[in-house]
Amino acid sequence: MDPLPISAMNAHGLAARRAGIDTYQQPVVYVRADCRVCRAEGFEAQAQVEVIAGHRHVLAILNHVNGDWLGADEIAFSDVAWTMLGAAEGDRVQVRHPPVLESMAHLRAKVHGQPFTYEALRSVMEDVTHGRVPDIHLASLVTLCAGQGLDDQETVALTRAMVDVGERIVWNIEPMADKHCIGGIPGNRTTLLVVPIVAACGIAIPKTSSRAITSAAGTADAMETLAPVDLDVPAMRRVVAQEGGCIVWGGNTRISPADDVLIRVERPLNLDSDGLLIASILSKKAAAGARQVLIDLPVGPSAKVRSVAAAQALSRGLVATGTALGLQVQTVLTDGTRPVGRGIGPALEAMDVMAVLERAADAPSDLRERALMLAGLILEMVGKAVSGAGRELARRTLDEGRALSKFIAICEAQGGLRIPPVATRSHVVTAPAAGVVDGIDLRLVARVAKLAGAPRDLSAGARLHVQLGERVEVRQPLLTLHARSEGALRYALDFMAAQLPVVRVKPEFA
Repeated sequence: MDPLPISAMNAHGLAARRAGIDTYQQPVVYVRADCRVCRAEGFEAQAQVEVIAGHRHVLAILNHVNGDWLGADEIAFSDVAWTMLGAAEGDRVQVRHPPVLESMAHLRAKVHGQPFTYEALRSVMEDVTHGRVPDIHLASLVTLCAGQGLDDQETVALTRAMVDVGERIVWNIEPMADKHCIGGIPGNRTTLLVVPIVAACGIAIPKTSSRAITSAAGTADAMETLAPVDLDVPAMRRVVAQEGGCIVWGGNTRISPADDVLIRVERPLNLDSDGLLIASILSKKAAAGARQVLIDLPVGPSAKVRSVAAAQALSRGLVATGTALGLQVQTVLTDGTRPVGRGIGPALEAMDVMAVLERAADAPSDLRERALMLAGLILEMVGKAVSGAGRELARRTLDEGRALSKFIAICEAQGGLRIPPVATRSHVVTAPAAGVVDGIDLRLVARVAKLAGAPRDLSAGARLHVQLGERVEVRQPLLTLHARSEGALRYALDFMAAQLPVVRVKPEFA
């Protein structure tokens, strides 16, 4: 259905202003309640509107302003709305009611028990990708998928739809490997090791990664401390053609763009849905051109996947959906009960990676072993090593220095190798008594690293000095907090003082 025409009162438009308000990915505009356009069009607060500047259109949520900071003939834009519209201060823009979304009928049908079809989900994902669906309707979609769930056919249909509404990278290379970790484990930065190991063995592995959303660091955040990651598809192709692998931020590639929108709404709802998770992972792998995909499923009481039964169910769905899309998917259940490596935060995790690549004596052995296991499985999947021999090939590649050379070459091809930044403030947390470390709270240690400034401050975070089961002496260092400012450091320490211990020590005589 076409949008309503622009009224005579709206014909001359409103003067555009930048409000300087961060509304994340949700475009928002602000007008006076007594604005002539509001009166003429009947815009209520929180209505969705279409804003037009020349040939550019943006759908945004409208809020009313009662203060005098905005004129009656002006419209102010949140940061993301301003960027999307590409207007300049003072430009005249029109505001009108948006078209009625026919795709919303498919949501209503699902509520009444009708399964989603590919055609229905393709229609919904088209509207999601183009920003036509308000957050309240996106929330209803996420709730439907979590509550009523998606059966196998619906999961495959959703994955296909998410791929088809975005760009797809086609490679003329065989094999084409990729990996993914479900996440939830602080410091688990295996991708930065697996990619150079696999690429050094002659297997193409272009890796598009995410930035942190709720964690202290994402793969792209850690890699960014070592090399540029904001590469577009042509630059990504150049790096892969030259070095056989890359580690880039997926936000510049426009692959499965609907997924990025859905994730923004899923996070605050905190609703788990295997169907949405499977579609999220595999739509990006398929769109990025992968053919062999290894998926790491950490299992633990405070990980994203809490039980072996849940991991096995998720694994079956991933393999079945991958097969339907022409992907060879293999999953591996791993230990999700403890952090991996020592650093938690972009630069600190990057330092762990470099220590492993450089075969430093104090390199974290758990990060090394986990990466070798994953790289070995990929090498076996693609036929580079026979079953059971992949890990040994990965170990030789690392220990002979070929993985380090490949990683440096990838960094140089992406724009140049960097030295990770170092925080200007730090504080050592020590053991209150002699004893044995019998607990490290994954959620608390990630929260403390974030309060110290990670991931926005790339140098901030926490470094663990002990592992589960290790015996410690009184006042022995347990962890060190790193921050850029005294205020951030104090904020994290105050939080720790008010919580259960991040690192729990059982006194030896308890």
